This record gives sequence, structure tokens and C-alpha cells, in this order.
Amino acid sequence: MKTTQEALSQVPMSYREGSFGLGAGKLRTITKIVLPAAFPGILSGAILASGRIFGESAALIFTAGTLAQAAGSLNDSARTMAVHLYALSQEGLYINETYASAAVLIAMVLLMNGLAAWLAHKTQERSNHG
Repeated sequence: MKTTQEALSQVPMSYREGSFGLGAGKLRTITKIVLPAAFPGILSGAILASGRIFGESAALIFTAGTLAQAAGSLNDSARTMAVHLYALSQEGLYINETYASAAVLIAMVLLMNGLAAWLAHKTQERSNHG
């Protein structure tokens, strides 16, 4: 939420003033000028928040799904990667699987952060050239 607020506040006031000066209303200014200009920051914030969810969900072990099976569909319960990693490390019998799960979790967080940076860069290029 804070990232979205910051992205919206970083849009220069001259964009809004120029839109109003050309006769656009408030809704058109927001949808056609402000949101497209703030979109890279909003998108980056959403993706980074998703990355944090992947990494910080171990604290929710008692409230998150703890089934030891893969989900069959998007509506099925299953454990998160961080909860799976925690469960494996507590058992002490599956050290190699624990390290493999940690590597997958780190790769997912890095992938999400890289995706956020790439998308922000691409949308920034598009807004600068379009």
C-alpha cells in the first residue's frame, strides 16, 4: 500500500495540471495520465510484496496450510515453501531435502525480485517512448 502511495505521489503535478488545462476531467486524468505514469512503481511494489510473502510465511506456520501434499488445484490446501522448509528442518532426517527446499525458496524470491525490476524497466521505457 505504501509503495502504491509513493508511486502515485511521484507523478509530477505538471502532468495533472496539463491534463486539466486541456479540458480533461478528474477521472480521465487519473485513468489516462496518473495511473499509467505510476504503473511501474505500483507493479514493482506488488511483485516485491509477493516475494516477501514467499520468504516470510514461516512465521505463519500455525495458521497456514500444513498438509504434506502437493495441491491438486488452486483451491486445494497445501503448505507454503517456507512452512515446508521449516517442517523438514525440524525433523532433522531430510537435510538434503531441506537444503533443496531452501534453494528453491531463494530462487523464487530472486526470480520475483528480478521480474519486478525487469517489468518496472520495461514499463518505464514504454512510458518514456510512448
